[in-house]
Amino acid sequence: MPDSPALLVIGECVADIVRTPGAPDRTHPGGSPANVAYGLARLGRDTTLLTQLGPDSDGRLIRDHLVSAGVRVLTDGSGAPTPAATVELDDEGRAAYTFAITWTLGDVDRPGEPPQHVHTGSVATGLEPGAGTVLDLVEDLRTTATVSYDPNVRPALMGDHADAVRRAEHFVGVSDVVKASDEDLRRLYPEETPESAAARWVRSGPAVVLLTMGADGALAFLRDTVVRVGAPPVRIEDTVGAGDAFMSGTLHALASHGLLGARGRARLRSLDPAVLGDVLRHAVASAAVTVGRAGALPPDREELATALTSVTAPE
Repeated sequence: MPDSPALLVIGECVADIVRTPGAPDRTHPGGSPANVAYGLARLGRDTTLLTQLGPDSDGRLIRDHLVSAGVRVLTDGSGAPTPAATVELDDEGRAAYTFAITWTLGDVDRPGEPPQHVHTGSVATGLEPGAGTVLDLVEDLRTTATVSYDPNVRPALMGDHADAVRRAEHFVGVSDVVKASDEDLRRLYPEETPESAAARWVRSGPAVVLLTMGADGALAFLRDTVVRVGAPPVRIEDTVGAGDAFMSGTLHALASHGLLGARGRARLRSLDPAVLGDVLRHAVASAAVTVGRAGALPPDREELATALTSVTAPE
């Protein structure tokens, strides 16, 4: 895609050990940022992932998976074991996670050309000591790149609640686009509705905050407008990677509209709600494809185009 902006994703790779009642365990390449990078590459976007991968079989599995889609993989060379998560699926395909993860991202060689957009989130922004390295990178790169952030809150890894909220709000404040699920916001702000928290976040710095609500679709918050898109009907295989596919679909659509990069930042700040509705449709369609099949397998461009035909117009 010759006009594709250079996208840098910073964050963890995780070997997802998927456990389903009555079936043998399956290991899938995972990790929220890695899934976003993989999804972007499948959509034809020029994507680099800056991460940690161990010199083990899980690390080789994940690297091969990413490279197969066209992702360039940069690591800090630390040799730390590849993180793992056990994903237990209930009879309706809903996922619950337990983790064996460290995140110690050290000094890394950056891509030769500065990226036009940086995405991060999840464990990479919530688990020290690596989270501090990620924040330093984002604050440095945002002078020439737009930034997106997905907290992807994991209660087992969030540590002290007040500290987790402060970290999340710091990343929100340096981001242009923020995506969070209703579960994320309930975990961060149990005394506040997700809609109220998202509206408050968009007033604290980002141009747009996206709120996903599973089968109820998604909302997009601008400072003075809210756009809603419903979720299309789909038979759910599992929900692994659904939010990550939503994120890659979002960034793909923003790039298509010329809304990423330093030049796109001003346009993001005056985003037309009709354009935002189209972005949200792409995001919801991308997530719908992913929940319809096992594992974090987001759509390619042809599959996304087909899925868009079942997504209703925004409200």
